[in-house]
Amino acid sequence: MKQSIPTYDLSSITQHGILIERIEKRTINKVDNLFDKGIHRDSHYIFTFLESGRARMMVDFKVVESRDAAVFFLLPGQVHEGILMEDVTGWFVAVKADLLPDAVRSVFEESLVDIQPISVDKNWIEKLSTCAGMLQMSCTEEILGSKEGFLVIQSFINAFSGMYAMIFLGENSLGVSHESRAIQLTRTFRILVRKEFKTMKSPSAYAEALNISRGYLTDVIREVTGKSAQYWIHQEVLIEAKRLLSFTHLTVKEIAYELGYSDHAYFSRLFSKVEGCPPSEFRDKSRK
Repeated sequence: MKQSIPTYDLSSITQHGILIERIEKRTINKVDNLFDKGIHRDSHYIFTFLESGRARMMVDFKVVESRDAAVFFLLPGQVHEGILMEDVTGWFVAVKADLLPDAVRSVFEESLVDIQPISVDKNWIEKLSTCAGMLQMSCTEEILGSKEGFLVIQSFINAFSGMYAMIFLGENSLGVSHESRAIQLTRTFRILVRKEFKTMKSPSAYAEALNISRGYLTDVIREVTGKSAQYWIHQEVLIEAKRLLSFTHLTVKEIAYELGYSDHAYFSRLFSKVEGCPPSEFRDKSRK
């Protein structure tokens, strides 16, 4: 275990911000070029498209499993570890966030639901496979090295990630064009919390940043999610704290400071209240 959770960047592999690999009938168990990093984060998006087979991984303390034809994606910063690939055929695509259209990023990053693998039908399999294949053929040094060629690659990235967004929206019925003001505000609040939870700890701070009253913010968040605004702030703090407790050797005091708390005793009390056990006890349980 390392002092901090390692974060990997595509720049160590490619200077172009995209990596695509075709997978054919692959079976592994934590030992492969896609899974040899152990527990880690990535600074880029990962899109996994299974045409057939079974895959299992840990993502932020939850084991997720894909079977048969399914799509799954990971957001930058999510802690994860590959566990199993069994007779998998499909595609693995890693893309830097700045290469994705803003509309696609907003679908993924502002989601109000847990990200889970989604089964796809033959129609989607054909479209995704065709697009991925064309993207891979385009990703040659000759094409990547020219401005015009990269525009072609960008178009395929937009198409591939856009299809993921359509599948995700279709599964979760989150059409942006039909959203109410309340849902739009909730999305904006949630993404702001994910970015600023280390420095902004109160609903009042977020209400001020969003140019609305604290009362309006708290009412809307509770109406849409069933939980308070403070709950969602604490959840972001808690999941990052659990990551650091489980996967680093940082002390509780150091973790508190990392998360923006100068008073580590207050942080410990907050963690105990929300999680149901002290940070040290959670760490002990997670390592058994």
